[in-house]
Amino acid sequence: MLLKDYCNLEKSEDIRPKEVVSIPIDLSKSTQGKYFVGQTDALLVGEGSSAWAGLINPHNSCIDLFVNVFTVSNFSDDILTAEIWLNKNITEEGVISHSVSPTNTAIRPLPKNKAELRFVQYTTAVPGNGVNIYERIVPPHTTLVGEEDGKFIEAPGGNYIIVLKSSSSTLDKAIVAFGWWEN
Repeated sequence: MLLKDYCNLEKSEDIRPKEVVSIPIDLSKSTQGKYFVGQTDALLVGEGSSAWAGLINPHNSCIDLFVNVFTVSNFSDDILTAEIWLNKNITEEGVISHSVSPTNTAIRPLPKNKAELRFVQYTTAVPGNGVNIYERIVPPHTTLVGEEDGKFIEAPGGNYIIVLKSSSSTLDKAIVAFGWWEN
């Protein structure tokens, strides 16, 4: 609009900016059937053992895995350490969790995740390599929430692993959960 045209507008004419709707990425992916949530069974750590849970993107998945959120629920009286690792070589395949669902359950048939939520409940084996990007303390009887907002992107063959440890002489119980989308 030229300045002279703008100046000729009648005072009564409404020139307010147009409203725009912003849809969060996780809601958008959910409506598309690409957002998933899931959790492990109970994990046991302590007495020199650890446990791990992770999102594994299989080599043949043909998707990128976007980690959105994780939680670690500590049901014990002890402090746990959660080590977050990228592309760790896991020495044990782990169990595939059956507690996984798309967040949009209105789509029929239900969308199926390609990434796998795997876990090892109790182990003395130490996974190798990978990058330990950070560690978090999980206080007793609390749930730690890590919001990643999709910034960790794992290509086929990659993974996002949480290794749980405790210095306790007894076994401590925890559950890990994830939210992610696939593109």
